[in-house]
Amino acid sequence: MFLPLLIAAVVGYILGALPFGYLVARAKGINIFEHGSKNPGATNVKRVLGEKFGPSGKRLGNLVFLLDALKGAAATGWPFLRAVLFHSSFVAGEDLQTRTINLAITGLVFSLLGHSFSCFTKFKGGKGVATAAGGFTVLMPYAMLISLGVWIITFYASRYVSLASILASVALPIAAFFLRQPPVLLGLAVVIAAFVVIRHRANVKRLMNGTENRFVKKPAEPKA
Repeated sequence: MFLPLLIAAVVGYILGALPFGYLVARAKGINIFEHGSKNPGATNVKRVLGEKFGPSGKRLGNLVFLLDALKGAAATGWPFLRAVLFHSSFVAGEDLQTRTINLAITGLVFSLLGHSFSCFTKFKGGKGVATAAGGFTVLMPYAMLISLGVWIITFYASRYVSLASILASVALPIAAFFLRQPPVLLGLAVVIAAFVVIRHRANVKRLMNGTENRFVKKPAEPKA
């Protein structure tokens, strides 16, 4: 089992380390590490490119979120695809299911590490929200749906992306508990929620100080 776990870890890290936020911003002539919060995550890309290029820049930020989520989903999902394609006993074989879930968890954990500490950007990276969301959509879709609902409600009530991300991360293991997810997935959700909150510690300080940036719609300019 060591070799498959090693492969899952390496594949997960490489996928997670793909710096989509940096690459998308760089394609527009901007080094995202020198602008805004200097974070290559989707939120900072959307804010920086939105200010410079308007709606098209904001759409690029949404694209970064989607790509970051997809790499988490890919790192987590390929062991399930492999099991379905090459092991017809996947549904009935409890041992095979356990091995597959272990590979998926390893892929998710290392994709999150790759995203947050990318070898392609001198071990700098994002905070892991989108990548974790993509992975948990594969592992626990219903719990992830509840977490998404918390994110949407919090964001539109406060306009703070960071607060929405923190509360959604905390909501995930709570939802997993009430949905009676396997203990290993519940434990994983707790660990990754803690990781995401720790990665947002600077945002927490700014929220407490009242200096955190908000996404506020600009009033329409009056017509001439």
